[in-house]
Amino acid sequence: MSYQDLAKQIIQNIGGEDNVISLVHCATRLRFKLKDTSIANTAAIEKLDGVVSVVQSGGQYQVVIGNTVSDVFKAISEISSINQNEPNPVDKKKEKFLDRAIDLVSSIFTPILPALIGGGMIKGLLMIAVNFGLNAESGAYMILNAAADSVFYFLPILLAYTSAKKFGANLYLAAVVGGALLYPSLIQAFTDGTSVDFFGIPVILARYTSSVLPIIFAVYFLSKVEKLCNKYIHPVVKNVLTPLLCLIIVVPSTYLLIGPVATYLSNAIGSGYEFMYSLSPIVCGVILGAVWQVLVVFGLHWGIVPIGYNNLALYGRNTINGMVGPSNFAQAGSAFGVFLRAKDVKIKQLALSASVTAIFSITEPAIYGINLKYKKPFYFALVAGGIAGGITGAAGSAALAAGPVGILSIPVFMGQGFGAFILAIIVAFFSAAIMTFFFGYNPKNEETNENEEILVSPLNGEVIDLEAVPDKVFSTGELGKGLAIIPSDGKLVAPVDGEIMVAFSTGHAIGMQTNNGTEILMHIGLETVELNGKYFDVKVKVGQKVSKGDTLVLFDREKILDEKYNIVTPILITNPKQEISLSSQAKVLIGDKLITIKK
Repeated sequence: MSYQDLAKQIIQNIGGEDNVISLVHCATRLRFKLKDTSIANTAAIEKLDGVVSVVQSGGQYQVVIGNTVSDVFKAISEISSINQNEPNPVDKKKEKFLDRAIDLVSSIFTPILPALIGGGMIKGLLMIAVNFGLNAESGAYMILNAAADSVFYFLPILLAYTSAKKFGANLYLAAVVGGALLYPSLIQAFTDGTSVDFFGIPVILARYTSSVLPIIFAVYFLSKVEKLCNKYIHPVVKNVLTPLLCLIIVVPSTYLLIGPVATYLSNAIGSGYEFMYSLSPIVCGVILGAVWQVLVVFGLHWGIVPIGYNNLALYGRNTINGMVGPSNFAQAGSAFGVFLRAKDVKIKQLALSASVTAIFSITEPAIYGINLKYKKPFYFALVAGGIAGGITGAAGSAALAAGPVGILSIPVFMGQGFGAFILAIIVAFFSAAIMTFFFGYNPKNEETNENEEILVSPLNGEVIDLEAVPDKVFSTGELGKGLAIIPSDGKLVAPVDGEIMVAFSTGHAIGMQTNNGTEILMHIGLETVELNGKYFDVKVKVGQKVSKGDTLVLFDREKILDEKYNIVTPILITNPKQEISLSSQAKVLIGDKLITIKK
């Protein structure tokens, strides 16, 4: 599938352009902000050739693409008006504070990742080159070092641009504010200790090169000033007076108040982190190393990433990356363990490819394509990441430049704790691979037999034998073979691709036929037909084609229980002409392998 075709399919299945508030991309994901995520066809998107997975986190609808994400993003921009106009409005009152915070941070930092990665990689290569004899005073070194350092030196200007896009300020006025913070004569005044005042008001000078918070706060203030100017200044002179007043107000205000306050806050955050880190670097490393990839899955790592950038600006080194970096290699190791253990050729190819990609810092194919899919490999990767994080924490390993951690960025960690960092990478990769090989993957569960049809669990909950259902109609097998699930929440999804054959208006039961002709009945609770649709919300209709994972019914589990109804849900094959085998798991999650049918 071409990038253009993939872009069209993604736009169509997220609900069209009108459902998109904004779109950015990081190294592997398209990060949509949608008006209504419920109308997005997640199952259809995940089936597209070129899509690894879909993650909903931090108020974002994230389509995981992998290394070609920039090509797909470009195709979307070419065939649609997404991001070409002002973002569609969103009711912020309906958004959770955490979702808004994560969206804010990721929207500001994600667009500049390529520059940070490029600069960080050049830094690492120069360190190697110097060790192999390159003269640090040569012209070649100075030019390449300028390319690397400029990303970090002029970071406030880059952040000014992305912050302006997020806050709705003029992009170029924001860049001017960022440039003003880096003005040479004022930087020299700070270096020399020269006092500066603004019409008699003393200015607290600070070094704003590589800083993060001051420019973000300044651009937010700029957006408010600009909005007021546009609202109250007459259109005849607005184009002249608005930029004039914005710069006259915002730049001095930043030097007098916003900058110093943000600098103190940056220093406080840095000191707070250093204090916690100093209490026990080992414990800090174990915790961060173990949970980092979980935070990545849910997008919560964006709450910590700015602290790392802040540490680089304050201290010139980032111990956070030192502790969490090996976790990328742990994910690679788990995927490699699946490669070694799997028998199916397609799974082996996917696992090996995902492992290699993770070694080069792109972990999404390993996480979503392999490790989370089979669960235990992901858990073992977390354990390995925690062990490795403890090693680097104890040694004080740190990154000297920004960017994701992979095999090519290893030189960035040269210095204190470099040997321990290399050891941690080796431990993370091989311990995860070994644990996965012996305990984390069973080739018997491979869904590769063309003579089998697999039904996944349509519910989260506890599995019980059909004979244990307190209703003879089900327990005796009169209606068909299968099992039952006691739901832990109120969502029923399609266990397989097929067509809806029965959809009671009362919502208590759904019947469907798979594409192979297997007939399935899912009966939510016992005698719940008596509720006459109360507490049930049917999302499908008879004749509708559905994909595995599509929502069929939403129901209020707690209120049904309050009405004294048994919530046990039989899952039956009503035309069991072939042999079937049932899951032996005591508890299942939606998507777990549940019933296997011999064709």
